[in-house]
Amino acid sequence: MAKNESRQFIGLKCSRCGKLIRPTSKNKKNTPDKLEIKKYCPNIQKKTIFKETKLEK
Repeated sequence: MAKNESRQFIGLKCSRCGKLIRPTSKNKKNTPDKLEIKKYCPNIQKKTIFKETKLEK
C-alpha cells in the first residue's frame, strides 16, 4: 500500500488552558496554514479554540 506523503500528524492545543489533546492529521497540500478549530475542552468544560501544534514523539 502506498504511503501518503501529503498527510502530516499534528496535535491540537487549547488556547485557554494549554492542554494538548487529540492527535490528528491534516493534508498539508490543502491546508498549508495552521488549523484553528472550535472544540470542547474537558478541562474547562466549555467550547474553546484549539490551535495546531507539533506532535511530540
